[in-house]
Amino acid sequence: MLRLAVTTNAQTYERIREPLAEREIAVDHVQADERVLDPSSTPFGSFDVGLVYPTRLPEGGVVDAFLGVPWVNDREAMLRSRHKAETIARLQQAGIPTPKTVAVSNPVDRSTLASVFDRFDPPIVIKPNSATRGAGVTTATDLDAFLGVVDYLDLLHEHRTTADKSFLVQEYLPEARDYRAMVIDGEYAGAVERRHPDQNRWKHNVHQGARAEGIELPEEYRHIAERTASALNIPYLGVDLLVSDGHPYVTETNARPTIDERSKYEPGFYDALATLIRKQ
Repeated sequence: MLRLAVTTNAQTYERIREPLAEREIAVDHVQADERVLDPSSTPFGSFDVGLVYPTRLPEGGVVDAFLGVPWVNDREAMLRSRHKAETIARLQQAGIPTPKTVAVSNPVDRSTLASVFDRFDPPIVIKPNSATRGAGVTTATDLDAFLGVVDYLDLLHEHRTTADKSFLVQEYLPEARDYRAMVIDGEYAGAVERRHPDQNRWKHNVHQGARAEGIELPEEYRHIAERTASALNIPYLGVDLLVSDGHPYVTETNARPTIDERSKYEPGFYDALATLIRKQ
């Protein structure tokens, strides 16, 4: 039986164990962070494949050296998806619809920030370049509010240990429907629609309190999700789509997507995932 190292012990780990065991893949957890690692002695057993490269890259490098396995979504795939500005740039070069976006690398002067703000019709969305789960994402309705947000970011970016000193400014998409599409080895594998029970909330991340319901994604949106995975060259990918005024936009991607209940995906979801794991 093939042995799969999984570096999360949250929902995904619990949900994939039984379906993959049915397909002769034994899943075990490899703890990569919040522990002590001695580089001279591996604490892990023998594995054949890893799913997905650890989210903390420094610790991930140690785990990678210990395991010596191919990864479904390696370090480079993680970086292409995690850095939102790079993701948007690659997708725009591939002709995939994304929100109007400007990437800002701090520090820049206030006149430059004002010119960035003037490119948009407020409100605007400000988000960190590499955060996840909707953390740190906010809006600004006027220039003073925008500059105030950037002032706070400046305080964080000034610290010498802060490696990422960039952020994104994006157009706000009103009354948007929020979808997460899953793509496995280039093929659409299912989708959920994320809705917040409080209709006044505009963030639809599950970790922000939204609920995910399985849906039949229109063919057009499925094709966009597949093109996104191809443009980023990531074999196992969650693609976030906002649909506003009938127009779909890819806002972000996740190379470490949480897997929901199997009933929310296409019938062949786990067959496709098992095949991808065996291909590594």
